[in-house]
Formats: sequence, C-alpha cells, structure tokens
Amino acid sequence: MTTQSVPQTVSGAKSDYIVAKFGGTSVANFEAMSRCSEIIVADKSVRIVAVSASAGVTNHLVALCKSSITSSERQEHINGVLAIQQTILDELSLDADLAVGFNETLKAFQTLAQEPLTTDQQHDELLSFGERLSSYLFAQVLRLQGLNADRFDVRKVLKTDSQFGKATPNVAATAQAAKEHLIPVLDAQVIVTQGFIGSDEYGQTTTLGRGGSDYSAALLAEAINAKSVHIWTDVVGIFSTDPRLCAKATPIARLSFDEAAEMATFGAKVLHPATILPASRSHINVFVGSSREPERGGTWIEREKSQQPGIRAVTQRKNQILLTLKSPEMLLASGFLARVFTLLSEYNISVDLVTTSEISVAITLDNAQNASRPELDQECLDKLAEFCHVSVENNLTLVALIGSEIQLRQHEMNLMSVLKDFNIRLICHGASKHNLCFLVEQTESDNVVQSIHSRLLENDFCCVNNGYLGKLTSKAT
Repeated sequence: MTTQSVPQTVSGAKSDYIVAKFGGTSVANFEAMSRCSEIIVADKSVRIVAVSASAGVTNHLVALCKSSITSSERQEHINGVLAIQQTILDELSLDADLAVGFNETLKAFQTLAQEPLTTDQQHDELLSFGERLSSYLFAQVLRLQGLNADRFDVRKVLKTDSQFGKATPNVAATAQAAKEHLIPVLDAQVIVTQGFIGSDEYGQTTTLGRGGSDYSAALLAEAINAKSVHIWTDVVGIFSTDPRLCAKATPIARLSFDEAAEMATFGAKVLHPATILPASRSHINVFVGSSREPERGGTWIEREKSQQPGIRAVTQRKNQILLTLKSPEMLLASGFLARVFTLLSEYNISVDLVTTSEISVAITLDNAQNASRPELDQECLDKLAEFCHVSVENNLTLVALIGSEIQLRQHEMNLMSVLKDFNIRLICHGASKHNLCFLVEQTESDNVVQSIHSRLLENDFCCVNNGYLGKLTSKAT
C-alpha cells in the first residue's frame, strides 16, 4: 500500500459541528431524500451535508467517459441521467436561486457529454455532474422541511493536486479555504455540498476516486474541526461479514480506527478506506448507519481500542494478483527488495501483502475493476524479468480476518481446520495485530468466508461483537 506524509491538521478544541454524508441510494429519489432530510432536522448539530450522485447516475457518467461508445449509446446515457433528475423534479419545485444554478449545471453537463473526451481532466469534469446536480435537489428538500439550507460548491474548499481520477487532498489549503468560506456561515445555515469532487490549484475539477464521498465528508469534518462524521448508507452499520453472503452476519457496535481501516482496506464496502485517515489523525469519531432505519443505530468508529481481543470480522477482496519474484541473487544479498519496490513505484503499482523466503518474494496487488492503480503493466513485468524470474497468478481472492490483538491462540487455530479443504496460496500475519490475511482461488472464496464465519464468528466463545448497536445519542457524539 502506498503511504504519504501526515499533513498538518486543525488544532484546538472540537466544535459542536457534525458532517453528514448520504450515499447514492440515500438520495436516489424524492422519497429517499425526504427520509434523509428528517435525519438532518432531528439533529441540529449537522451543519454540512455531503451528498453523492443519485443512484444510477455515476454509472451513466462512467459510460460516457468511454471513447468506444456510439452516438446512440451516448445519447442513451445522457437521457438516463436526465431521467433520474426529472423523476425527482416531478416531486418538487426548485426555488429561483437553486433553479438557476441547477439549470446552468444541467446545460453544462449536456454540452460536455456530447463531446468525445480526450483527457483525464475532462473525465473528472464529467464525472462531477452527478454530485453537483443532486446537491441542488437535496438543498431544496431540506428547505421543504423548514431549514435554512443552501447549496455550496465544494470545489471552493476541497483543494487537491492535479492527479485526475484519484486526486490527493491538500489538507492545509482545504482548512484555510474552509476557514474563509465555510465556517463563517455554519451557525446560520445548513450547507449542502458534494462528495467525491474537489479542485486543483488551477481551479480544474478533480475527483477523489470512485466511492470518495465518504472521504470528502471526513476531509470536510477535519477542515472545520467537527466532532464527528455521520456516514448514512443503506445498511445498519458495519457487519461481521457481507450479510448477503452469511445470513448470520451481525452488525458491530464499535470499532477502533485501526480495525475499521483494515476492514475498509480489505474488502468491507460500507466505508471508503481513505475515510479513516483524516478521522484518525484529527480524532473525529465516525458513525455508520442506515438512512432507511436510523432508529436502529449503527457502528461507531472511535480512537479507543476494542475492549476485547479477538476476531471480529471476515472480509474478502476479489480480483487479486499474486506476483512472485525469484532470484538466487537474493540469498545473503542486500538491495534486491529495494530494486523491486523502486520499480513498482515507478509504475504507480500499490502493493498490499508481502511475504519473503531466502530467494523469492511474493506480493499481492489489487486488480479489482475499481482499483485505484492501473493493471499490472507488461513493461513493468519485462523490466522485473531482467533481474529475476517472474510469475503472475490471477483470479485470486484476498480473505482477511479483522480484529484486535489477533494471535494464533487455541480457538483461533481452528482456522487451520476450517481451511484444510481449500487451496491457500499465501498467508500473511504478524505485521499487524489487527489482521490475518491469505489468498485463495476466487471460485472458492465465498465458501471460505462462509466457513470461517460459521466456525469462528457464530459462537459465543469467539465472537466479540455482542452488545447493542451504537446510537446517535452515544457518548461518542
């Protein structure tokens, strides 16, 4: 995994502000937006709302970025975006100020979407329209609830570099812009803004990568020194595994920052992995709950460590690559690994797991469709082959056990009996006390997760997730 230096953060006592983020399904239509507006009305501490594009819109926008689509396909996707917006507009009438901005944004979208896009910057500009449009609509829904709400262009505040497609935020510049443009108005208004997007030093639109709305919310919370971030989605918190895969999966009441980061990184899709970075470094608690059932509570992610050690969840991340590099030159030699990782860095290839022997090193790479790095480049493989034997295996799944102070104690050794019927390609344990990871064949991974969850997480002795879900009235607020 790539690392970066920790930037300077906002200092001083926490404000009483809360940043709320609503995902695509939470703002999919007028009914869903109305449910979300009730959540905001019920909590006067929520002063910034970051919204995703309405469900389905981003898929159309991604398709429009492809150079291979025909004119008829292009028009079909444009019409798809317009239809989703119109369905919501059929249920409400925009105030004059919002109507002007919405119509101008819609016109700009249609103009750009008709053109063949040739640069990454144009792609980011087009992909930004989903959030830009939904924020106008949600601001109007909040006004219908009697709130003094206004729509705000997050590009004025969330500053990034110019790495289009996955921009890196400039935390110091974002904090300064928030001090000038956001903080002065928060006591008087609820600000509705966009997730996922920002702008570089030249004012060009950038994006934080697919699913980056969670990350945006945490960055904004850091910039205003908020006390917490509320991530509203379509599930009741973070579960012990994917509930669609295991019927007995249970929501987890509390997680530490470290545990949540491991879960998000290794496949739990409820939370964007980068969300934990600003939250952890600025000690901002994160709440994850369902906008459909807010009364059921959810998961609190906090600085404090879990009270009880043990395995808390099992996750999986499919479409992984196992890269094995072998060379006798490794034996009693120095510099081989440095050479390997320098070359991978040159090609912007992010490494997840690493294991070594006397003459070989095995590395896992994420090749998922929405992975932040490019697929393994053949030119990179050719350069590696100049000084070692290269082996590449595809169609693998990374399975991770997540918890606190994980050690191979007696009951956790049951894992070996669970896995005896499956082919394990790599095991990685010891670098972190919060995970134990291994690779399996992708065709077997669902069965592996189900077996582990059944044996290790569905009995009272091993499970450490017992207890009520965290409520918004929790001490964590």
